[in-house]
Amino acid sequence: MSTGPLHVPVMLNRCLDVLAPALTDPGAVVVDATLGLGGHSEAMLLRFPEARLVAVDRDPQALRLAGERLAPFGERATLVHAVYDEIPGVLADLGIDRVQGILFDLGVSSMQLDEADRGFAYAQDAPLDMRMDQTTGISAAEVLNTYSHGDLARILKVYGEERFAGKIASVILREREKEPFSNSARLVELVRNAIPAATRRTGGNPAKRTFQALRIEVNRELTVLERAIPNALDVLAVGGRIAVMSYQSLEDRLVKQCFAAGAASTAPPGLPIVPEEHQPRLKLLTRGAEQATEQEIAENRRATPVRLRAVERIRPALD
Repeated sequence: MSTGPLHVPVMLNRCLDVLAPALTDPGAVVVDATLGLGGHSEAMLLRFPEARLVAVDRDPQALRLAGERLAPFGERATLVHAVYDEIPGVLADLGIDRVQGILFDLGVSSMQLDEADRGFAYAQDAPLDMRMDQTTGISAAEVLNTYSHGDLARILKVYGEERFAGKIASVILREREKEPFSNSARLVELVRNAIPAATRRTGGNPAKRTFQALRIEVNRELTVLERAIPNALDVLAVGGRIAVMSYQSLEDRLVKQCFAAGAASTAPPGLPIVPEEHQPRLKLLTRGAEQATEQEIAENRRATPVRLRAVERIRPALD
């Protein structure tokens, strides 16, 4: 698979602009927490010629392809097989105490969507895998074939925000007794038939929410993200910046809450002077969540749901 024109990084220029004030000094370190095919990483290395890149990804195939793309940058780029909540350990292993920039591009990567045999896309029949790292963990098929009705309904409702979670879960349990699930086309058809016709006529493919829920469960995405953002803030230097792109409301809500907490005073109300230990640690750099422009969406339809939030560390972390 080529890493060329197939891959159009989402909100590339805006991400570079928001990180730029932290990455101009020699020796600055920037972390690409979600390397993917390396489009954002390549652009950061070009835009900030004095910076060093540390990039992580849980997908070995992504690391291989991005490694080919970033090879011309030599020792300026260090690629590590890891999940993004493991960034503090990755940096410690490299002898790096603090970094000046971190970029998160959450969700499923372009490569994972485009490779049919990964099972992420509901528009084409494929094995129900959905693991970002196919060397570990359980597949989507295992979830469908082994989870209880209650657990299936829960993940569909919470992670997929699916109104008909209980009904879909009931159909899954009934159908798996006839034959275990293995491929995506059967699941797509099942979900379509389980949802009322009036609902099917709006909102795109009715299987979208079920596939999102399975992907989040298989990869433990929200659990990982809950750890990843605080961990990233812990290794961010004063003056350093973090930019996070989310693609669905559950991710964006977690990021918003974490950033808002860091940007708020923790002092009791009414104090005439706020002690240093209660001062905000972060400054919000985006007003709410920024969205892609019409031109960006025209160039890359996967930018349609993106929400960008960014912060700057303005005080050291509390001990």
